[in-house]
Amino acid sequence: MNQITQTAPTKEEAITIALEKLGVPMQDVSITVVEEGKKGFLGFGVKPAVVQVTVLKEEIVEEIPKTEKVEIEQPQQVQAHNTEESDLIVKEEAPVKQQTNELAVEETIQYIEKIAKEMKIDDLVITEKRDGKFVHLHLNSEKAALLIGKRGQTLNALENLSQLVANKFSNSFIIIKLDVGNYRERRRESLEQLAERMADKAVRTGKKVEFEPMSSFERKIIHHALTVRVDIETYSMGTDPNRYLVIEPIK
Repeated sequence: MNQITQTAPTKEEAITIALEKLGVPMQDVSITVVEEGKKGFLGFGVKPAVVQVTVLKEEIVEEIPKTEKVEIEQPQQVQAHNTEESDLIVKEEAPVKQQTNELAVEETIQYIEKIAKEMKIDDLVITEKRDGKFVHLHLNSEKAALLIGKRGQTLNALENLSQLVANKFSNSFIIIKLDVGNYRERRRESLEQLAERMADKAVRTGKKVEFEPMSSFERKIIHHALTVRVDIETYSMGTDPNRYLVIEPIK
């Protein structure tokens, strides 16, 4: 896949999702904003953003050293020496790439700390954990509620912005995951319990149950929690950011 057109509530979110799907960093793509998107007012006039992300081709860059080697005629011993130097260069690239990723994580952490200070949070402590391409950043503070926001909206927004910062400084794709006081796991458990209660209600009353608007991540948790049930079906309605989930009994 060399090109993708992505829709999301904002162009920043659309870019982040597209980069994740393509598996490339920001500097390896060209981005065309098809639609800027509109927030609307009181749920009316909402218009999602649309971006087209294209992976930049690298064939020309790869051919340059090959052309130089053909034009320069050298004795076999010198060519062998050049090969050894080339091998050395290849071996030295790995730590450079690693250093770039370290810089991306460092810049992301500094960005989060800056935002926290602007929110009057002075006791923020960030711990880091790596899991392949995932970078988990755990935020601890006495003012954890400010970082989480209503139903995790502040935390989700901060995570999206942190991903954009990481994309800017990394030369290989990494995914930033933020959590505050184990909120993500507690929220997951709460949604799974709510899903079961609402599914039981839909079956008991014979009527569909509609949830309040929530993020795609939270809707996915509820969908997954109810996949084993054969007496109901789940689906989403509306457009972001007011998209909501529906549980309907199967009659």
